[in-house]
Amino acid sequence: MEAPISPVTKKFKVQQSATKVMATVFWDSCGMIFLDILPEGESVNADQYCDTLDWLRHAVRRKRSGLLRSRVVLQLDNVTTHTAKRTKEWLERYRWDIFPHPAHSPDLAPSDFHLFGPLKRHLGGKKFEDEDELIGEVRDWFSKLDANFSTQGIYSLLPRQQKCIALHRDYIEK
Repeated sequence: MEAPISPVTKKFKVQQSATKVMATVFWDSCGMIFLDILPEGESVNADQYCDTLDWLRHAVRRKRSGLLRSRVVLQLDNVTTHTAKRTKEWLERYRWDIFPHPAHSPDLAPSDFHLFGPLKRHLGGKKFEDEDELIGEVRDWFSKLDANFSTQGIYSLLPRQQKCIALHRDYIEK
């Protein structure tokens, strides 16, 4: 009796997997204010985040000058970077307010429910030669957003919050 013949194993060509790019996005009902992209391999800590807030403050002064004379309101979740003593001190120094955001509630963060989905669909299936090309595409996508896109995202937050309260903080289905 002959031994069974094993199939020839196939070797797959190894491809470099996609790297993740960490971006911090600040926008309002008028559109993009500031986009901070970290170099590959870096992570966000309170010192780096406060540096980002400094850059954001300059961008607000340049793009929404009247906003600094009134009150800036940020929606931050409860990650340690946002709740760190240094971050809180920075926000108090410039009298910036925090719009409350329940923990683990992506359905109540406009960037999560309105911004990142369309961005991911736009980038889906595209190949980029390097990180700079990807970052350029992301910046270009943000610059071409319709004026109503940002307005819709911000103004849909209140009804979503009300629905979440009515559902006793349960997640919201589309």
